[in-house]
Amino acid sequence: MDSSRSAQRAVIQFLRPEGEHASQICRRMKEVYGEQCLARCITFWWCQRCEAGRVNIKDLPRPGQAHVVTNNATISSIDYLIRQNRRITTREFAVELSISKGTQHHIIHKRLGYGKVCAQWVPKHLSENQKTARWELDPSVTQEFLR
Repeated sequence: MDSSRSAQRAVIQFLRPEGEHASQICRRMKEVYGEQCLARCITFWWCQRCEAGRVNIKDLPRPGQAHVVTNNATISSIDYLIRQNRRITTREFAVELSISKGTQHHIIHKRLGYGKVCAQWVPKHLSENQKTARWELDPSVTQEFLR
């Protein structure tokens, strides 16, 4: 949470018990903070929370998966699995590593730079030597391409 928002929440927490109406608080904060001011509905929401007895102005923790899954160990595990079996599927990743489909996609495509070609994971950016080596390994690809 940035300091401007926490300062505005503190202002709401200070002015509301003194009898200021939410619309007055919103107008006064708009004069002081300008474009950085909380939205009117958010100001009203925080006023209601203050009336209900909330004293903590920080955000409460939200449910959902933490972003600790995308760490170096997970990235190296996925890279190792891909190098062991180029035909591995995302379902097999899910079983092996217990991570979500979105996390897998982010790691495979954004972090490691792999793409799926002919049911095999290959690096997206091949050097000229790698491209030549791939053509030499599979002559049918070369013949297909030259037709």
